[in-house]
Amino acid sequence: MKLKIKKTSIYCLVILGILLAAAVPSFAQDVNTDPNLSSAQAAGPQNIVETVKTFLITKGTAFALDLLAAILILVIGRWLAKWVSFIVRGAMTRAKVDQILVSFVQHICYFGLLAFVIIAALDRVGIKLTAAIAVLGAAALAVAFALQGSLSNFAAGILMVIFKPFKVGDFVTVAGIQGTVQEIELLNTVLNSPDNVRIIVPNSQVTGGTISNFTANSTRRIDLVFGVSYDDDINKAKQVIESVLAADQRILKNPAPTVAVSALADSSVNFVCRPWVKPADYWDVYFDITAKVKLALENNGMTIPFPQRDVHIKEKTA
Repeated sequence: MKLKIKKTSIYCLVILGILLAAAVPSFAQDVNTDPNLSSAQAAGPQNIVETVKTFLITKGTAFALDLLAAILILVIGRWLAKWVSFIVRGAMTRAKVDQILVSFVQHICYFGLLAFVIIAALDRVGIKLTAAIAVLGAAALAVAFALQGSLSNFAAGILMVIFKPFKVGDFVTVAGIQGTVQEIELLNTVLNSPDNVRIIVPNSQVTGGTISNFTANSTRRIDLVFGVSYDDDINKAKQVIESVLAADQRILKNPAPTVAVSALADSSVNFVCRPWVKPADYWDVYFDITAKVKLALENNGMTIPFPQRDVHIKEKTA
């Protein structure tokens, strides 16, 4: 109840301010143009009351009607602005638009319509805002130049909310930085790095570069390379690697993992090992399979060679 009374008081003060702002220029204009009022004013300060009385008699009725119309424009226009903003909010909510964008658009819609209502009300009582609007436009242009970095971040934040290249909880690479998305703000994107460092990236840098989302899809492929000696049986080596993959329940059956000879390197025959897993299992499977394949190859009598070079010494004969 107290809050409603407080809001009503503010609206009354606003209306009173419009009344005073409208009365002064209208009164001054009428005094300068009406010969009766001009002569009454010329008589001296003691005739100010008489001047006001004359103004009210000659112009008071028309001014009161204009003022009443301005008040009605303010009251009805404000109600319509609020009603339209709530309709916009409801439509965006039903369309499942992000809540950040919903609130932003609702406020922009409400205050934009309210500005038109105030201009219409002031115009009704004879206050022309052409010069004021020009000054405000120049000031807005200067502020836009001063805050162009923040405005670009703001615009990028709106685009991110609309197109959703990632969401909170995704593991991404943006602006060359890897981390888990903690929050998407209108000016910045907040990440947590793998070593738990909080990183704040301006939105313009996020949308201005390549975005890699590692958790957007339901599966990820692990790329591993294992090498065996040239003396080892490559068919047996392939079976050993495949048996290790088949024993791990975290590795998906579809798509099936790939195990194949990829290169005849300088010191080893290399196999590519490409199992598919869920994004949450990526690193655990990566580390486990690397260790298990090494142990399995060794237990089956195979060696993982290290780089080596054969040196042949040729003796010089006399």
